[in-house]
Amino acid sequence: MKIVTWNCNGAFRKKVPNIELLDVDIVIIQECEDPAQSSNEYRKWAGDYLWVGTSKHKGIGIFPKKGNTVKCLKWEGEFKIPNLNANSQSTHWKTSDLNLFLPFLINDEITVLAAWTKGNNSPVFGYIGQLWKFIQIHRKELSHQKTMILGDLNSNAIWDKPDRWWNHSDVISELKEIGISSLYHRQFNEPQGEETTPTFFLQRNKETKKQRNKEKPYHINYAFMSQDILEKASIAIGQRKDWIGVSDHMPLSIQIHT
Repeated sequence: MKIVTWNCNGAFRKKVPNIELLDVDIVIIQECEDPAQSSNEYRKWAGDYLWVGTSKHKGIGIFPKKGNTVKCLKWEGEFKIPNLNANSQSTHWKTSDLNLFLPFLINDEITVLAAWTKGNNSPVFGYIGQLWKFIQIHRKELSHQKTMILGDLNSNAIWDKPDRWWNHSDVISELKEIGISSLYHRQFNEPQGEETTPTFFLQRNKETKKQRNKEKPYHINYAFMSQDILEKASIAIGQRKDWIGVSDHMPLSIQIHT
């Protein structure tokens, strides 16, 4: 099975031909529009899809291909930091407060959490903090075999702040505790924060004003999975020359070998 996760940088309806070249079983797209509120051609291609978003133009879309199926998982819950004599709203949160996550099943067998972490108007718990909060609520659901977390986390260990116990490295440690690890880092034997293959190019080149800045590459898109899947999976990251014309993010292609 081949799964691709890609932040398309918007207007996915125009970029479907790019993703079709990868010959994928399951397509996971961040920053894509809702097919139900878009063109007929895009809606027809989407098929029996899943989608969640903050506006009709920007969300996470899940598109099954080649006879595969996807089913939305209704994960809802809440968490409160224990042993605090405080009633502040910041000490407890619900699943619905967090952006942006879409848990689903592939073929009634593999659990996937599609993620596109956002600032969510939180100067403290933005981006990786959103995933940290999600893990606190749904640790049990994520602790099973045949489980993956795929997507754009907008995060890397290079931005860790030591006085934050919800930084990137802490999330990696928490995932490891429940048996989930990064496929890229296992395959290429590279530490978190020392990735040699970027997945994102931050800015447009000021000189050309067309291509994203080659001098600001970062690794912020990930594929985490439980050990049983990790041992039979491989990952490939799209090359800049092939994708920079349509997005500032490179697609991650995950192959699960049977």
